[in-house]
Amino acid sequence: MKKLAILTVAVLLAGCAQVASDSSTAASGTTSTRMKACMFSEANSRYTAGTLFTNTIRETATDLVKTCMKKLALESAGISAESQTAAENIISNLRTLATTAQ
Repeated sequence: MKKLAILTVAVLLAGCAQVASDSSTAASGTTSTRMKACMFSEANSRYTAGTLFTNTIRETATDLVKTCMKKLALESAGISAESQTAAENIISNLRTLATTAQ
């Protein structure tokens, strides 16, 4: 039983080391490496938020792929994640103006 536990921990540590390596080289890595790092990050965010297991594995995987493909396409087009914040600020400002004008 102890051997199985030690083997399991070793496999988990090796997997975590690979993921950490993929995440740290995501910016300068290959497209495949960047995609894996994005999917890991997105899955981790959803896990933390408690939404990772709300759908089937296939549905969640498909959604992760679509989300990361969009993110990588925007990055390659020179549009960063800051665009989301900028869009939210614009909408917030318009809402404030609309409320003040009434």
